Amino acid sequence: MTPRAFRRIAVIAFGSLALSHCAQNPVSGDKDFVLMSEQQEIQLGTQAHQDVLKEYAALDNPALQAYVNEVGQRLAQQSHRPHLQWHFTVVDSPDVNAFALPGGYVYITRGLMAYLNSEAELAGVVGHEIGHVTARHGVRQQSASTAAGLGAVLGSILVPGLGNQAGATLLQTLAQAWTAGYGREHELESDRLGAEYLAKTGYNPQAMIDVIGVLKNQELFAAEQARRDGRPLRTYHGTFDTHPDNDARLKQVVGAANQYTVANPRDGRSDYLQKMVGIYFGDSPEQGLIRNNMLLHEKLGFVLQLPPGWRVQNRPDRVMAMSPQGDALVELRQGPKNDKPLDTLQKGLTLDAGARYDSGKLSGYPAAFAAGTQQGKPVVVTAVVFNGTQYLIAGMARDKPAYDRERGTLRAAINSFRAITAAEKMAARPYVLKLFTAQPGMTMANLARQSPLGADAESQLRLMNALYPSGEPSPGQRLKIVQ
Repeated sequence: MTPRAFRRIAVIAFGSLALSHCAQNPVSGDKDFVLMSEQQEIQLGTQAHQDVLKEYAALDNPALQAYVNEVGQRLAQQSHRPHLQWHFTVVDSPDVNAFALPGGYVYITRGLMAYLNSEAELAGVVGHEIGHVTARHGVRQQSASTAAGLGAVLGSILVPGLGNQAGATLLQTLAQAWTAGYGREHELESDRLGAEYLAKTGYNPQAMIDVIGVLKNQELFAAEQARRDGRPLRTYHGTFDTHPDNDARLKQVVGAANQYTVANPRDGRSDYLQKMVGIYFGDSPEQGLIRNNMLLHEKLGFVLQLPPGWRVQNRPDRVMAMSPQGDALVELRQGPKNDKPLDTLQKGLTLDAGARYDSGKLSGYPAAFAAGTQQGKPVVVTAVVFNGTQYLIAGMARDKPAYDRERGTLRAAINSFRAITAAEKMAARPYVLKLFTAQPGMTMANLARQSPLGADAESQLRLMNALYPSGEPSPGQRLKIVQ
């Protein structure tokens, strides 16, 4: 979620804050010091939901959406707040994450769903997020720490102004929680509640521990990748460093749900795997595909080479790439549908006094250019007209030394914008999940050699089939593969 989206949520929240008061916690029955009533909490979630869907588009798969919603609604009806109007959404993101908004809004990424292997595990993730809502963690959290994502370090170049900062404390709380977790005690409470809701709905509560194991393995793999690439680690919001799957407290809180367990609990492995057939793995063609840090956007008809080795974040409304040092970035987003790029830059940017503007061509297309500073940070921006739409490409650095170091890299990225070729269209085919039945003697190394995932194929395939780090499939086992 962008800083701008968080600011909008903050303004909404500020507008709904009541005088500080104590309210009864729906789970414990104790009095909590909170800043909003349940109705205000619902209003915050309802309005913030629209910002989430602008940042993370809902996956265009009605059957999968209905499936996840059905699982979620059954769990929610066994929760401590069944009266809420619950909403469960699969978002079109390759990130491995799930999160919840106050008031009954729960989200899971298709990226996380690729690593789950049963309906019970899906229910474990969703039940955990329901637990955060039922215990009102989002409105109880008092931490003021801010989670800085891409763009938060330098600010969004192409969205001028900082907007109203009212409600920033709650804003920071939500930002921190959605990305880093609510802290060990609240995460354990959500595990306990999720396990209870699982059992009451007919699933084995131990599926919660299975989910933690899946996510812990994914985090271990992501950490190894991050160390190899020299970049920060971004994971699901559960704090696994202090919350491993063999944690005694975790087993204790999950075990408390055994009192609700029914005979013959539902696992739903076959149904779940079948629902995942055809789901994108990695980038979606709606947002363009990233291959070797090149954005290949077949639907819009262009390519953009982002700097090699930079961390790329591909979102529905923009693409951003940040330098390994975190002090320079490139941003691309769609602009107005007209042929006046110079007018767009002069009226749309808020650069400091002394900025320079010019008109010209970029890869043969009409374009305008701006160079200057924004709040003292060096900035270069191009608006190019392509197929009737302007595309805004900008580079920014934290300070002049960083800009001097990355000047050539930023300009090379901007100048790389051009029409996609026929060969690149062939390369812009998304990866999709398929099912494969393991034959006797089949190994994950064999499957990896046939995979398009490259050097990480074997690890990725093991992760998505619960065989990480060194397991092998059994004959007849149905496996998820990527084609």
